Amino acid sequence: MHCPFCRHADSRVVDSRTSDDGASIRRRRQCPACNRRFTTIETASLSVVKRSGVTEPFSREKIVTGVRKACQGRPVNEDDLAVLAQRVEESLRAGGSAELDAYEIGLAILGPLRELDEVAYLRFASVYQAFDSLEDFEAAINSLRAEREAREDAVRELDGSGTVDHAQEDPAPAGGASHLA
Repeated sequence: MHCPFCRHADSRVVDSRTSDDGASIRRRRQCPACNRRFTTIETASLSVVKRSGVTEPFSREKIVTGVRKACQGRPVNEDDLAVLAQRVEESLRAGGSAELDAYEIGLAILGPLRELDEVAYLRFASVYQAFDSLEDFEAAINSLRAEREAREDAVRELDGSGTVDHAQEDPAPAGGASHLA
């Protein structure tokens, strides 16, 4: 790292600290030539290759912005969107690649969005996967229904009663009253 004061080609790390969110490291450095100190912040880069071939840095905010449109009018708040974006980023980073295709990011969004809100998922998927007909929507809805039925069957098996307790599946929002009260 070049010294920003005297441009000496080397510096010594005096202190390193991880940021609160763990996404970056703050390093305090000292130049051996002029003895002045300066701070650097290091992050692991994640780049997105767009369809046009342009490469840009990954942005959680772009995920939130894109998903927010699909969630308009749905019971989804900003915290939900931030958690979704974090989950997407974590899953992409876990893949170990420093460069991602924009298509991969869209695929990574679909799963967490489906769990968050099925209607928002259908909206996002219809644009992302370029639904051309009612049959495309029907296929997506049938897939969601089949998954829901499989979850309910699994709950029935675990419960042993043969019935599904929807109050356990869909708890009241934090701080809110139960819809069963």
